[in-house]
Amino acid sequence: MAETGPGILAQTDSLIMTNGESLSGEIKSLDRGVIIIETDYSDSDFKLEWDKVASIRTERKFLIINSSGDRYYGQLISEAKDPSNVIIDDVDIGRDTVNIADVIFFKEIDDTFWSRVDLLMSIGYTLAKANNSHQFSANIKTGYTSSIFGADLYFKAFRSLQTTEDVTAKIKRTEGGLGFRYFVFKDWFGLVRSDLLQSSELKLNIRAITQGGIGYFPLKTNRMELGIAAGAAWNFEDYDDLVTMDRNSAEAFFAVDYTIFNLGDLDLSTRLLGYPSLTESKRFRSDLNFNVKYEFPLDFFIDFGFTLNYDNQPVEGAPSSDYVLQATFGWEL
Repeated sequence: MAETGPGILAQTDSLIMTNGESLSGEIKSLDRGVIIIETDYSDSDFKLEWDKVASIRTERKFLIINSSGDRYYGQLISEAKDPSNVIIDDVDIGRDTVNIADVIFFKEIDDTFWSRVDLLMSIGYTLAKANNSHQFSANIKTGYTSSIFGADLYFKAFRSLQTTEDVTAKIKRTEGGLGFRYFVFKDWFGLVRSDLLQSSELKLNIRAITQGGIGYFPLKTNRMELGIAAGAAWNFEDYDDLVTMDRNSAEAFFAVDYTIFNLGDLDLSTRLLGYPSLTESKRFRSDLNFNVKYEFPLDFFIDFGFTLNYDNQPVEGAPSSDYVLQATFGWEL
């Protein structure tokens, strides 16, 4: 693919691949081992594996993160003599040099709000004529990124309706949450978040958890990411019957997030949260999430998700666990 030609984009970034081919256009981002570039001779963006890139040059400024957790804001330019070394021209600290394999993330960050927002939406529906069963699920997730600050907001809903001649059975489950992370030093960050759960299976009108703590990424590469966090939480629970009293409790929490990406078009992610109670004797809760996402062209995807909630001291009449297995089709911005 030619690097020069008429009509090339005004601010031309460039890539040289390990096989010698070159691309010119507008580099948009690098995340999870995949770099995205827009050219003026293609209707859609190119998605390329980062480990196949031998040299890079950008004309615009990016938020850049390396595998050691250092964060920069500036341009990336490969050295002429040794393209495996990338010069980062940071607007505050000046020039620094890193190995191209150690660059794990960059994204253009400017003054507009929407340039810093990510959005993911997916829906699923199942109809079974045999038992007149309808199932609907929906997921929405959005995130905001700045040089030292990140936020995420998510919403998940599952509804099931099964009608027979005498009985109508309804199952409701809703999840949502809002979280903030502030990076204080390299891969260390402080976090504050609030999560909500409504589950007819667990007899929960609402479970509201507010938590704060610290976290760290002990492993970040272009193939996988491991994050851990710990802190304290306050748990409020309201139940859907008039007999069961509301529950309020202080809890500790720990979290482990592990993601494997760049497996072709597959991403795998797992999150485990544990909540040992500080005010209710021997009570322990845990939440497990596992997702497999397969990407299609034009930013469409199919997602298979499994969620499990466990409580070793459930209220009377409720099971100790609830789980949901979902398959949804969606689009990502």
